[in-house]
Amino acid sequence: MTYPLIDRYILGKYIKTFLMWLILIIVIVITFDVSEKLDDFLRNNAPLEKIIFQYYIYFIPNFFNLYGPLFVFISTLYFTSKMAGNTEIIAILGSGISYRRMLRPYLHGALILALGILVVGNFVIPQSNIKLKEFEGTYIHTHKRSYYNNLHFQTSKGVQVSSLSYDVYEKSALMFQQDTYNDKGDLVDRITSNKITFDTVDESWTALGMTHRTFDGVKETMTRGVKAKMKLHLTPNDFNQASKQITTMTSPELYHHIKHEEMRGSGAVVAAKLEFYQRMLNPLAFLVMTFIGVAISSRKSRGGIGVHLAIGITLAFGFIILMRVCSVFAINGNFYPFLAVLVPQLVFGLAAVILIKKAPK
Repeated sequence: MTYPLIDRYILGKYIKTFLMWLILIIVIVITFDVSEKLDDFLRNNAPLEKIIFQYYIYFIPNFFNLYGPLFVFISTLYFTSKMAGNTEIIAILGSGISYRRMLRPYLHGALILALGILVVGNFVIPQSNIKLKEFEGTYIHTHKRSYYNNLHFQTSKGVQVSSLSYDVYEKSALMFQQDTYNDKGDLVDRITSNKITFDTVDESWTALGMTHRTFDGVKETMTRGVKAKMKLHLTPNDFNQASKQITTMTSPELYHHIKHEEMRGSGAVVAAKLEFYQRMLNPLAFLVMTFIGVAISSRKSRGGIGVHLAIGITLAFGFIILMRVCSVFAINGNFYPFLAVLVPQLVFGLAAVILIKKAPK
């Protein structure tokens, strides 16, 4: 039976060509990255073994995750165009195999890569990002952020915190205010202070210029203190947003982080949701880009591979631009993060269906 043989032939070309393009582009990108960061490596005495085995080894999964669909698209265009140019597509269809049946090995290859990136993106890359952050913090980005301004968040249900600024190294906040509301939404407690500093010994806060007001209906009680020790349901990590690197969290950890940030009323929750939905939905791009690539390149063209690559790369960059635009609208507008990730997939998925239907049979 010839069908399994043809399936293995196409699937083999699909995987091999994808790996060839991936390795080729990674080598080029690493070459440029080394030239850009060489001064940082030399200035901070980065050991060669750490550059190779702690930075660039963990850099590759991120690169595969970000640009995998683009490489799938280019590789599909490349080997399918060569097959069309060598009249292999015509021979396959002429042997009695339908065009839809010919797409099966492409689907299998795309599913293999999609499942691979689903596992890598949700569990492997967050662990590799921890190593990357450690290396970058030691040998590249040695100047870490030391303060945050205009902070507003919720530490628990009904407890709102605000601060003019927070110093990471001192673990202190200026112009601090904490408001507590009851279940009816009435203000029952307010603590204000010119400055609070965290004491790591007894895990308490030292408040300077503190005012504590409690409310019971129309009755108000107020106490003042020049310097006072307070036990607040608050930690330095609640202020220090740098401690919450969403790219270093596995997807279950990221899900719980999103729930916590929603409770806090944090503005960072949109970026966290985008990251989560991208991990879940971006594997679909492997299927979408594969079928667009097949539909474009399965027709024999006088211009050969060049014409197919030109059309394909234009569509691929259109896909990337649409993804970026939707992400910007989600972060800076009111576009729901789930739709921001799904819409580009649906738009180009529909384009793939139309192109497949119009492809020569």
